[in-house]
Amino acid sequence: MLVSIIVPCRNELRHVRVFLDSVVAQEFPTGLQIEMLVADGYSSDGTKQILEEYAAAHSWIRVVDNPELVVSTGLNRAIGLASGEVILRMDVHAHYARDYIAQCVAVLFESGADNVGGPARTRSTGNMQHAISAAYNSPFACGGSRFHDVNYEGYVDTVTFGCWHKGIFAKIGLFDEDLVRNQDDELNFRITRSGGRIFQSPRIRCWYEPRATLYALAAQYLQYGFWKVRVIRKHGSPASFRHLIPATFVVSIILALVAALFSKFGIYALFFILGTYFLANLAASLTICRQNNRLFPAMPIVLATYHLSYGIGFLAGMASMLASLGRGQSPTFRHSQT
Repeated sequence: MLVSIIVPCRNELRHVRVFLDSVVAQEFPTGLQIEMLVADGYSSDGTKQILEEYAAAHSWIRVVDNPELVVSTGLNRAIGLASGEVILRMDVHAHYARDYIAQCVAVLFESGADNVGGPARTRSTGNMQHAISAAYNSPFACGGSRFHDVNYEGYVDTVTFGCWHKGIFAKIGLFDEDLVRNQDDELNFRITRSGGRIFQSPRIRCWYEPRATLYALAAQYLQYGFWKVRVIRKHGSPASFRHLIPATFVVSIILALVAALFSKFGIYALFFILGTYFLANLAASLTICRQNNRLFPAMPIVLATYHLSYGIGFLAGMASMLASLGRGQSPTFRHSQT
């Protein structure tokens, strides 16, 4: 069996060699063969030279140009050139168990699912990145999806990265190239809407490296919120109503602030909203930091960054869409670099 590994990549000098070594070191049963197609978005930091070095040493590695500089286009180019009956996505910014490929393929065939993957495990260094990582695995920060439960095995609405039979792309289409973010969630939404199934197994182990600063986290979740609007508009409904909660929270603050300018009721409403959120945030922070008290000073602001950034990004996406509709145009979403 031939498995085609697809990888989006751009300016990953700090991570690419470690990633490639981890793929080279993968262990899998006799009879399983791999090819890897790395879609490079015109890297300018020396990443492409390293990719070409490994491609010269390993005939199963190919470097594919991705001139659009978007993850979706890179993945689609790689899928179009893939020869394997199984397509498996890997990202440069993650760490993989030595049996990652073998377990993905085994679970795909054992489960009979249309997409399989592992839970959202994280690996971090430094107090701030530890705090961001701990919050990422908290239901209060990200909505309690089973995707964040590292022990859960069963059907889910999304998984880390993904492993598919190649035929699924002929059935439901490739990654949406209009999406800079959320392209994996949108693809999984199409799978489940078409009657397909997505299976998560803790046997599939990889570790995602979260953002290391509040600024980087805010920028990431602003984009997630912004592009989620594009997904909802495309399908007419959200994959889960938890995606609407941060924007609802931000809107309630804005409305209470406006009302506070004109009445005492607005002031009371504002204090109620912020006070309730403060208490919930504090309780969640204490729960998350039970095993590591050193993270507590940063945790409330980390949680607020998750919520406010996503909510503001979502509202910005709504404003962009409405502005385009007001001009009688289909909403356009500018591409950004991977």
